[in-house]
Amino acid sequence: MTILPLNVIGDYIRGGQIVNSVISDYIHVRVMLEGAMPTRQTSKPRSRRTAEARPYHHGNLRRVLIDAALQLATEGAEVSVREAARRAAVSPGAPFRHFPNREALMAAVAEEAQRRFRAEIEAALREAPASPLDRFRAYGLAYLRWAMRNPAHFEIISTGRYFAHGSSEELTRDNAELIGLSEQMLADAAAQGLLRPADLKRIQIAGRALVYGFARMNLDGHFPRWSVEASEIERMAEGVIDLFIAGIAKP
Repeated sequence: MTILPLNVIGDYIRGGQIVNSVISDYIHVRVMLEGAMPTRQTSKPRSRRTAEARPYHHGNLRRVLIDAALQLATEGAEVSVREAARRAAVSPGAPFRHFPNREALMAAVAEEAQRRFRAEIEAALREAPASPLDRFRAYGLAYLRWAMRNPAHFEIISTGRYFAHGSSEELTRDNAELIGLSEQMLADAAAQGLLRPADLKRIQIAGRALVYGFARMNLDGHFPRWSVEASEIERMAEGVIDLFIAGIAKP
């Protein structure tokens, strides 16, 4: 800041300008000092990410829980919502947004199993010949092969061990449609004169008993008692279905 001579100061005083000069010099020095000093930043508290803020690492929790429950059933372990959550590596409370209880979880597992079961049968029927007895044969083989290759699935959809089947409208409806499909094929065979004279209802029940009973025998481990090796079971299933058809078909 410049020191002015006394005569100049006197002139400023006389001119009434000393106050303006002092203020101007003060502002000039203040601007210079602030330009030389680093700007002080106001620090903000760091945001802490809580466990709730983290993105959920499963893309489809419902699917993961169904798969976990199915794996437990495959192992013969007790199936529960909390145990499925543990297998899925999620918090114990997470699954209850999708499944309020074990019954709901097992119903979802059974419905998924039934969809896969039906898809297997429908795929076989698309490639089957038009004859109703040939279609029944394709139906029976697809039924048995799926049941033998997916024993945990079949156990869930065929027994009340895991949950009350009547609690799932989808499962009840789909199962009834599959039974109705087999009955219709045999009814068509009778209508076309392909069956021996017999009561149609008995033939339909026998056909149902054949595929369901054979699948249950395999699931319950009966075939070793009949000296049937595991590698021979599917071939045995094919032979049993052929024997049944030969017994009901008109020569």
